Amino acid sequence: MTAEQIIIKKRNGKELSEDEIKFIINGFVDGEVPDYQMSALLMAIYFQGMNFEEIFLLTKAMIESGETVNLDHLEKFPIDKHSTGGVGDKVSLILAPLMAAAGLAIPMMSGRGLGHSGGTLDKLESIPGFRTNLSLKEYVSHLEKYSVAMIGQSQKIAPADKKIYALRDSTGTVPSIPLVVASIMSKKIAEGAKALVLDVKTGKGAFFVSEEKSLELAKNLIAVGERFGMTVSALMTLMDQPLGNSVGNWLETREAIQALKGNGAKDLMDVTIALGAEMLCQTGQESNHKKAISKLSDILSSGKAYQTFVTMVKSQGGDVSIVNNPDHYPQSKYKRDFVSKKDGYVDSIDALKIGVLATELGA
Repeated sequence: MTAEQIIIKKRNGKELSEDEIKFIINGFVDGEVPDYQMSALLMAIYFQGMNFEEIFLLTKAMIESGETVNLDHLEKFPIDKHSTGGVGDKVSLILAPLMAAAGLAIPMMSGRGLGHSGGTLDKLESIPGFRTNLSLKEYVSHLEKYSVAMIGQSQKIAPADKKIYALRDSTGTVPSIPLVVASIMSKKIAEGAKALVLDVKTGKGAFFVSEEKSLELAKNLIAVGERFGMTVSALMTLMDQPLGNSVGNWLETREAIQALKGNGAKDLMDVTIALGAEMLCQTGQESNHKKAISKLSDILSSGKAYQTFVTMVKSQGGDVSIVNNPDHYPQSKYKRDFVSKKDGYVDSIDALKIGVLATELGA
C-alpha cells in the first residue's frame, strides 16, 4: 500500500482499515510520509469524517507510535482533566495542583495553542525556566514525589500526536471530531491516567459552536476512553465569552496564581470547582458533589493548593520568585486602555474575536 492510495480512499469517503491507519501514522512519525501527504489525509478526514471504529483505530495507532506509562504502583489514584479548548481557559493551572492537594495523582499531558485557543504548555512555559519536556523517568518520579506533573507530548509519549497536532494548527483541520478525539485520547491513555474528566466547550469560542456537535464530540471521547478501559465523564461548559479576566499566556498564568491564592473570578472558579468535584466523585473520594465542593473550597482557603503549585513549579525548574511575586515579571512596552464613550455595563465579549486577536498579537 502507499500513502497516496490511503489518501484517495478517504477522499472518496471509504472506511480505512487498521493496517492502512497504522501504515500512514507510523510512516509519518518515521519521516517516510511527508507533511504534504499527511496534510492531504487530514483534510480528507476533515471533510469525509470517520466512523467510530476508524476513530478508535486512529487513537490506537497514535498511542502505539510511542511508549505508554504504567502508573499502577502509585499510592494515589491517577486521574486527569482535559479541556477541548477555549479562550482564557486557564483551568488546568488551577485544577492540577488543587486536585493533587486533595489527595489524587494528576498526570497531565497537555498541548500547545491550537487555532484561536491558548495552550496549557505555553502558559506554563511563560514561567521562566519551567520545563514541560520531562523524561519518562522524571515524569513518573514527579508523580511519586509531588502527586502532579504537567508535561507535553514527546518523542517517546504520543509522538504521532505531537507531529499531527502542529500540522492541524497550520492546515485548517483543527475542528474535526475524529482528529480531536484521537489527539486527546491518545495523550490521556499514553500518560497512564486511569480516569478522565472532560471539559467539553461549546459556543462562540469553542471549536464546535453548536451544542449538537459538542455533544457528539463528548460521546465519542467517552466511548473511545471506555473502549480502552478508562473511566471517562464529561461536563459541557459554555465558551461564548472568555473565561476569567485575562487572555494571553503570562496574563492567564498570573490569574491562575491569584485564583490559587483565593482570588479567582467567579466564572473561572465555578468551572474549576465543578470539574474538581466530578474528579473527587469519580474516584470515590467523595460521595456527592456538595461534599466535594466543600472540600475543595477548604483546600483553596487553606493555601494548600497554592503551595502545591509552587512545589510543582520548583520541581520542574520554574522560577518560584516570579510565582510568589508576579508583579516582578517583565512588563509589556505597549499598553493601551480603552475607555467607554458612554455609561453602562458590558453585555458580552466575543470569545472568538478575542482569541483570534490574542493569537495575532502572539499573546
